[in-house]
Amino acid sequence: MKRGPSNIITLKIDGQDVGARAEETILEVARENGIEIPTLCHLEGLSSMGGCRLCMVEVKGSPKLFTACMTPVQEGMEVTTRSPRLDRYRRMIVEMLFTERNHVCAVCVSNGHCDLQDLAINLEVSHVTLPYLYPKMSIDASHERFVLDHNRCVLCARCVRVCDEIEGAHTWDLMGRGVNSRVITDLAQPWGTAQSCTSCGKCVQVCPTGALFEKGKSVAEMTKRRQFLPYLAAMREEE
Repeated sequence: MKRGPSNIITLKIDGQDVGARAEETILEVARENGIEIPTLCHLEGLSSMGGCRLCMVEVKGSPKLFTACMTPVQEGMEVTTRSPRLDRYRRMIVEMLFTERNHVCAVCVSNGHCDLQDLAINLEVSHVTLPYLYPKMSIDASHERFVLDHNRCVLCARCVRVCDEIEGAHTWDLMGRGVNSRVITDLAQPWGTAQSCTSCGKCVQVCPTGALFEKGKSVAEMTKRRQFLPYLAAMREEE
């Protein structure tokens, strides 16, 4: 559909005047203008869920923080993406993610290729000040090609969304509450017995950490290939 001039609005992001379409989110507009906002659960080509809270921004006139991936832009809006307050919250979130499960980068297959690790480096989280929870999480190696390590999962639900929205299988889902939450296949059956699984590997490729990986990969060998997502998402919209 051809958009007319009335669809374009103007706003400020970090003091920069930008134009946007009325249906866009703060995150989309920021990235279109070269302004980086950290995310973990968000991935281009998948629906947004605002789960990780790392993309929180400040909007002038409100004391609240807003998730950039879920908040539509408005005419005259003034957005701040970096501030001492936001940096403090983001570092706290990253620390909590590290303490909720057992992330040991030195022995992880995704060491050097991990979104959580990159966030820690960019936010200067060099150590954790919160107490570790050390939950007893299992490893599911029942699939013939892939492994699920719950100890490295950050509950971003990327695997759930790509399996549902792109592959159309909806093998994955989330179960439980709080620290006991975890991703499951079918009705909490072992991955290798999940009848709905097509073994396409899309879930493995979108995983931001070493929670989902290919068998036979050693430390730092698990690189993720996500270039297919925007293309498949565009094809889906055309259909």
